Amino acid sequence: MIRAYKPSDKDKLLEIFRRNTPKYFDIKEVEDFEKYLEQNENTYFTIAQDNKIVGGTGYYVNEIAKSGSITWIFFDPDSSGNGLGRHAVNHCHTLLRNDKRVEKLVVTTSQYAYGFFEKFGYKTIKIEKDYWGQGLDLYEMEMSNK
Repeated sequence: MIRAYKPSDKDKLLEIFRRNTPKYFDIKEVEDFEKYLEQNENTYFTIAQDNKIVGGTGYYVNEIAKSGSITWIFFDPDSSGNGLGRHAVNHCHTLLRNDKRVEKLVVTTSQYAYGFFEKFGYKTIKIEKDYWGQGLDLYEMEMSNK
């Protein structure tokens, strides 16, 4: 189940986020994620399974770049491999594809998750070594919103 984020979800999401460091996120990104939640809670979603919070995802529209991005998608490592990621991406895609301001879809991820996004049709347009932190490279990916 995907539902709107509530501030009461924050502690559990931070706990899950920390469980994904340092493999998928650099520890310094915890503070960035907290700030994101404070500033973008209306475009962030909590993902639950069996009434238990197991992850989150969000989106952001950049009107100047005419792009829509999937942001801060992550899951409890114990719940991976059960289709939640695909469901979360499809949820964000539905919202972004229906937004007339969005001409392209963008995702910024690492070498550990870019293959997942390729399955949706995203193409890598830029790679930057150690961008997120030591050993976590930036993979900037995009696709048309058509």
